[in-house]
Amino acid sequence: MNAMRYHPPAEWDPHGALWTAWPADPDVWPGDFEGARREVGAMVRALAARSSAGREGDRVRVLVQGPLAMLSAEMEIGEHAELIPADYGDIWLRDTGPVFLDSRRCALFRFNGWGSKFIYDHDEEVSSLVAGLSGAQAVRHQRILEGGALDWDGEGTILTTRECLLNSNRNAWSEAEAETFLLEALGARRVIWLGDGLLNDHTDGHVDNIARFVAPGVVVCQAPSGSDDPNADRLEAIASTLAEARDARGRRLQVIRIPSPGLIADEEGRAVPASHMNFIIGNSTVVTPVYGGPFGQAAVEALKPLFPGRDVIGLSATHILSGGGAFHCITQQQPA
Repeated sequence: MNAMRYHPPAEWDPHGALWTAWPADPDVWPGDFEGARREVGAMVRALAARSSAGREGDRVRVLVQGPLAMLSAEMEIGEHAELIPADYGDIWLRDTGPVFLDSRRCALFRFNGWGSKFIYDHDEEVSSLVAGLSGAQAVRHQRILEGGALDWDGEGTILTTRECLLNSNRNAWSEAEAETFLLEALGARRVIWLGDGLLNDHTDGHVDNIARFVAPGVVVCQAPSGSDDPNADRLEAIASTLAEARDARGRRLQVIRIPSPGLIADEEGRAVPASHMNFIIGNSTVVTPVYGGPFGQAAVEALKPLFPGRDVIGLSATHILSGGGAFHCITQQQPA
């Protein structure tokens, strides 16, 4: 297969399935295990539901590890999702799963625990597992790449960050070499490079926490919220770079800004990488993470006009964030 002929469809294009996984190991979620399950369950139910405008929800396929986790998943989401017994390290399928090029083809990459920070059994097997379960023809690549490090518009434009993609804990390559690889593996015709991601993000700056395409030529990023927003300078730099960028068709991007969550801190007072950008665009519903602060509903309201026909809702992701991400991080769409 000549992968250069294919690039991933936009996330807002119809899905044949939406993949995720159920929290199964309490050691990975100290103090937040049941809370994470409740939040994942709420996301699954929302994505599977028909929208208020009558759009069909997603076919949600959920990997579940072990009999106790299966019992929990059956109680929470058994009526809303297909539950699949499987082995996996944890639930971050955006990074451990394949990237689908269309309904029948996918690209598989190496995964090294975000630069060897978190190594769990079976994580490197997830992409092959999902590819096999989906029936898609898989092309395996030897470079390390996580799905959350990229965002795309379905027309050959890819967003990414230098902090992540050029980090020496992933691949020893130059910017030009990375662009060539994205062309060959994912059909990228233009790569838009941002600088740094969010402060204290263990992914080293995944772009799905800072900038997302929502339509051809239209990208959303965050504006600082509150005088103590720890990412204020970074968010301004992101918006400035995007305002000067052009996509694969030569269009200058329309940049829309929504409120950030502001300062969200852990028990030790350290800023955590909370983001309203980590939304998942489902067939019927856009599920946006909120964190109990004063800016969440404003972010949801700002997103609503961008997704006509879909319901845009905010759901708590506070417990999921304790593991490092939110709703986009734990899902992977398979095109229809």
